[in-house]
Amino acid sequence: MEIVFNAEELEKIETIKAKYPETKAALMPTLWMAQKKWGWLSPDVMRYVGDLLGLTYAHVEGVATFYTMYFKKPMGKFHLQVCTNVSCMLRNGDKIYHHVSERLNIGHMERTDDGVFSLEEVECMGACGDSPMVAVNEDFYENMSIIKVDELIDSLKKT
Repeated sequence: MEIVFNAEELEKIETIKAKYPETKAALMPTLWMAQKKWGWLSPDVMRYVGDLLGLTYAHVEGVATFYTMYFKKPMGKFHLQVCTNVSCMLRNGDKIYHHVSERLNIGHMERTDDGVFSLEEVECMGACGDSPMVAVNEDFYENMSIIKVDELIDSLKKT
């Protein structure tokens, strides 16, 4: 797999860089673009981003490993995040997480053998008033239940 942004993506990175007084500030949105393109931040991807922004690999890796939103290993096509923080837990978020884990036979930050699903137990996603919350990639689902999460997983299997 060749690790190269296309001309349009490089132009977008230049636009991002122009918003900040230092190029270093463009690292997080560039890492996010890289993750969206390649699915995760491999060492080669992090080196490429570092070279592109004139940053050391150590700095890029430090940022990528500090923030949990960046994947340091391949994840599933559908990455399920289940909130188990207080508001969600009080409305069975922890039970939903354990149900999904058992149903898919994977644990925290693991993916299914077919690469379709991965699972992450997360802290607050900001939906306390409509908890429990489940996210799939960048789509958010509120007021979830075991029945609703089963329906969601079934619908994702069909796509």
